Amino acid sequence: MEHQMTLVFRRTGQRRYAVEALRSGFPDVVFDPAPGYDRHMPHDMMHLVVEARLGLSLGIFGQLAAGGNAGTFQLSERNNQHSRETKRNRKRSKTRGKRLLKRGRDECLVSERATYICWQEWLSRSSSRELSKLAKEMAQQAKEVRNTALPTELRSLNKSKLDDICKHLDELSSHWFALDVGQSVAVSWPDLAVVNSG
Repeated sequence: MEHQMTLVFRRTGQRRYAVEALRSGFPDVVFDPAPGYDRHMPHDMMHLVVEARLGLSLGIFGQLAAGGNAGTFQLSERNNQHSRETKRNRKRSKTRGKRLLKRGRDECLVSERATYICWQEWLSRSSSRELSKLAKEMAQQAKEVRNTALPTELRSLNKSKLDDICKHLDELSSHWFALDVGQSVAVSWPDLAVVNSG
């Protein structure tokens, strides 16, 4: 059963961000601070797009939607529950999280490789000199990542799919780039619709 989930990407500082997963059927979880801040596209937002568009149901965000914690997310402090219920939810979340992390190990590796390839591709399409330069610096590493990917992974990253992923990255990047500290953009999983921004 596919659970509804909204991901909130919040700028928490000049070079910091957090990700909160608001989930139906499961307690909300948060990753704060999240790794890989970037003013154009934070690392976890890149993963969100790649996993959604490639249909990875056991990558980071698929695990979150299924009630896991992807090994890094914690129960949100906003869960206003009594301490006994909070402890019970933590235990359930940890147990479910370990099980999903084990089941999703291979998809998480696919996600990492695909995300790097798509990141470099997206940057190479940019009209920004700064981003194009970064894409050139990443080209050799992207080639090496492609060489470690399975043939099925590379087939899934065809031109049409890369165009689709880059289109979504462009849209989310425009929302993210416009945010001030304290503001956020909320995105639904797995359709990537922007629910709220600002």
